[in-house]
Amino acid sequence: MRKTQKLTLTAMFIAIGTLTSNLFFIPVGFAKVFPIQHFINVLSAVLLGPYYAVAQALCVSVLRNLLGTGSIFAFPGSMIGAFLAAILFKKTGKLLMAFAGEVLGTGILGAMTCYPISTLLLGKEATLFGFIPAFIFSSFAGATIGYIILKIFIKRTSIFPAYEKQANH
Repeated sequence: MRKTQKLTLTAMFIAIGTLTSNLFFIPVGFAKVFPIQHFINVLSAVLLGPYYAVAQALCVSVLRNLLGTGSIFAFPGSMIGAFLAAILFKKTGKLLMAFAGEVLGTGILGAMTCYPISTLLLGKEATLFGFIPAFIFSSFAGATIGYIILKIFIKRTSIFPAYEKQANH
């Protein structure tokens, strides 16, 4: 994929992530899970690579915070998840590893990174593992949607040479 195409797709992911992140949710018990950012992280990790995946996660987080629809906790979760998903996919060529990278990166590492932000920067009481349940539910739901969409896309089209090349190794 050429650089112009990557930038265009990244911009589209940023727009979709910013506009729809609070519109689409899945009720899980007492909580609402907002999976769109995780879905986009998996797509950008597989289609664009680590640099563009992290850039789109950062831009969506900045825009959502500026618009008042996000929180400061969006930064570590989305960026770590996008990076880990992209790196694991790049190293293995397996969609399942992109899925796992998003869930592990956002659901566990990103959630744990929110602890110092909460206690040191915001002065709020929090536990180290307090963010993990919500982050896990959300990242698992979004990464699952991304995984399914990519599997369907790959199966039905032959215009995905990057995946075919990596999958054949």
